[in-house]
Amino acid sequence: MEMLKYIEDLRDKLHRHNYLYYVKDNPEISDFEFDQLLNELVLLEKEYPQFFDLNSPTQRVGSSLSNSFETYNHKYRMYSLENSYSKQDILKWNERLEKNLSQKNLSFSCELKLDGVSVSLSYEKGFLKRGLTRGDGIQGDDVTENIKTINSIPLKLNSHVDYDFEIRGEVIIEKKDFEKMNQIRERNGDAKYMNPRNTASGSIKLINSLEVKKRPLKCYFFQIISEDKNILNQTEALGLAEELGFKTLKTNKFCKNIEDVFDYIEFWDKRKKDLNFEIDGIVIKVNNLDFQKELGYTSKFPRWAIAYKFATERVETKLLNIEYQIGRTGVVTPVAVLEPVIINGTKVKRASLHNKDQIDKLDLHENDFVYVEKGGEIIPKIVGVSKEKRALNAKPILFKEKCPCSFQSNLIKIDGEAQHYCINHKNCPPQILGRFKHFISRKAMNIDGFGIETIERLIKINELKTFSDIYNLNEQKLVSIDRMAEKSAENLLTAIKNSISQPFHKVLFSLGIRHVGETVALNLVNHFETIENLMNADFEEIISVNEIGEKIADSLLEYFSDDTNLLEIQRLKDLGLSFKNNYQNKNTPLSNLKFVVTGTFEKISREDLKQKILLNGGTVSASVNKNVILIVGENAGPSKILKADNLGIEKLTYSGFITKFKL
Repeated sequence: MEMLKYIEDLRDKLHRHNYLYYVKDNPEISDFEFDQLLNELVLLEKEYPQFFDLNSPTQRVGSSLSNSFETYNHKYRMYSLENSYSKQDILKWNERLEKNLSQKNLSFSCELKLDGVSVSLSYEKGFLKRGLTRGDGIQGDDVTENIKTINSIPLKLNSHVDYDFEIRGEVIIEKKDFEKMNQIRERNGDAKYMNPRNTASGSIKLINSLEVKKRPLKCYFFQIISEDKNILNQTEALGLAEELGFKTLKTNKFCKNIEDVFDYIEFWDKRKKDLNFEIDGIVIKVNNLDFQKELGYTSKFPRWAIAYKFATERVETKLLNIEYQIGRTGVVTPVAVLEPVIINGTKVKRASLHNKDQIDKLDLHENDFVYVEKGGEIIPKIVGVSKEKRALNAKPILFKEKCPCSFQSNLIKIDGEAQHYCINHKNCPPQILGRFKHFISRKAMNIDGFGIETIERLIKINELKTFSDIYNLNEQKLVSIDRMAEKSAENLLTAIKNSISQPFHKVLFSLGIRHVGETVALNLVNHFETIENLMNADFEEIISVNEIGEKIADSLLEYFSDDTNLLEIQRLKDLGLSFKNNYQNKNTPLSNLKFVVTGTFEKISREDLKQKILLNGGTVSASVNKNVILIVGENAGPSKILKADNLGIEKLTYSGFITKFKL
């Protein structure tokens, strides 16, 4: 079962890079590298369907949501775009289109890919109803009040419209406006903004809409979706958007064939720096909307569109040092510390080196001059070394043999894996911090307001040694910490108290048992119902559970063989945390029924729907088989629907599900 571990480690790696990109604004690898890793995972999940995980990065579009705004489900999911980097990539995509449609000589709409912030606006009978950020593609943050401050966005359409629609666009700051902003800030003695994209992103998420109004934001639109308006093609949709009073790019072009597409790419590749706004590529769409519907979507991308990314800028800078980051599972990641350099308007100071093999491949030496690129004009990557500038006495960089933490524990490399691990799982400070970060996270115990700095301080003064210590904190302890105000302490204690009501599968996930992700935790809880049953289970019983393999079973047995872990579970249990599946009820309407949920739902989130199933005695599975009922929402996974059709199993809409089981 080494393949399962490889797949899960690959998922962990992609989740981490998603987090660094979308949450921390500190990406470590290029778009291209990320795409390669994701493509590898897609292929592996197809080859090994038994290892499917509902929360795999392949099932997810992309970023995390802000806690500062209300969130709403998108009526129509906002997908990412598949990236291409060469003419060959485009030709292969076109071949797939022609094969799937049984059509030759397709026409396309080509559009500049603005480097800004994607938003989706809902209009009802000509009036703006709501503006959402892209969020994770399924849900977005409600930034309506901020959207209303952007003069280029109509609050009321300039013509009578008796139908409802959604329109997608990109919020940007144009170059000239950005320069004026920085001139004013410089005169006022304020630090200049680094680049238009990040400034636009930060502006749209400001809490005070009056401050947003001061920012020179503009929005250009590229897609209309309406069930009430018959639109034949993308070119017509762009014309309609302009007619209704929305800004569209004058650079959009109808291309009658793939050769026209290449001409368009070549034209703008030479002239992109002359534009008054930043772009990071070209978006190519099948023009015919009926063809778009027929082609449909993968779990992540529309099949009918692709983004072409321009070659990125390469800059030379000096390697200052190598630092090592330790994850909660002990994975050691080397990071290059660089002499700061500006690439595409952003200051780059660090770049991930991933593992020892990458250091060896680059043949890095101390104080080397290295070539750095930003893949997709976002993520820094070291792509080579200027060996002619290398000092004669320069020493090669050797990967550490000891953990950089105070314990200096040995690092080991597991056969078949690229990463090295710190073996001091219990005492290594970065691992301890990582486990606490995982425990309090939104998908685990969801303790809002528990900042990383606060956790670090509490660990340092020995107030946090185990998870149970969190529930023994009081206001006096918290306010004694630097910069912790009474109100903040009060809010944190309320969040801690509220977390006690988290269901068993969340608690099990929060423990951080290796290989036990959200879906695995849910399946274990559905099967064993109590922590005692799970702790007493043997290897054979564990692997008999739906989608539980040998690696997970070994990890569970190892975890429960440790008396320290058993003691901690008892402490958490005594504090009131749930270690029993309270959703199970043999007399409820869904007893002995198993469900798979796919797509998005207008009236309920997927997570809430799963909780409803559990509450009524049912179980939730990640994979389709002959023993499940499929609940289908908007933009449902086509592979799940196809498999359900082949197996002849029941498919229900959300309303059909509610009606059938009288819920």
